[in-house]
Parts: sequence; structure tokens; C-alpha cells
Amino acid sequence: MAKKEAGGASMLVLALLKEKEMYGYQIIEELDRRSNHVFQMKEGTLYPVLHGLEKDKLVSARETVTEKGRTRRYYAVTEKGLRALEEKKEEWTAFSRAVTAILAGV
Repeated sequence: MAKKEAGGASMLVLALLKEKEMYGYQIIEELDRRSNHVFQMKEGTLYPVLHGLEKDKLVSARETVTEKGRTRRYYAVTEKGLRALEEKKEEWTAFSRAVTAILAGV
């Protein structure tokens, strides 16, 4: 079950990055907003997910310096990441249907 949860976090991050590149805090805020505060991901959870996605070449990263002189790292989904997202969505759909069937007593 833990593997599905980790895969779920990756899927959500990839889905957001499919739309546009984002930096870490922006991803956290967007997940929170879009989920109506259900997904309140902490930095300690997000950054390992991002680093794993980057290691697997599912996202790329670039750094910029803000007006205040801070370095900000932006992440973008790669072509390989888009393919992985589609696979994860299919897996999630099958998983969700199975859970729904069990809960419904089917």
C-alpha cells in the first residue's frame, strides 16, 4: 500500500508540472488549493518525490535567482515524465475502481 501512496504523490506532482513548470513551494500551494486542503504536502515529503522524479529523468530542473537574490529551482515534466504520468493514471484508475468495488460490496 505504501508504494501506491508514493506513486500517488508522484502522479499528482507530474500532473501539475504537465501544465507548467513550478518551484517547490508553488507545487505545495497548488496541491493544497486544488484539493480543497486535502493534500497538504510538507516540504519533507515533496522534495524527496521531486529528487526521485529528477533522478528517473521524469522531471528536469533549472535554477534562477529571484529579485531578492535567492535561488529558486523550477521543475518541468519531461517527455518520459509525460509517458509515466499516463501509466500512473491508468494504474490509479484500476486501483480506484477496485477499491470502489470492494467498498460497494460488489
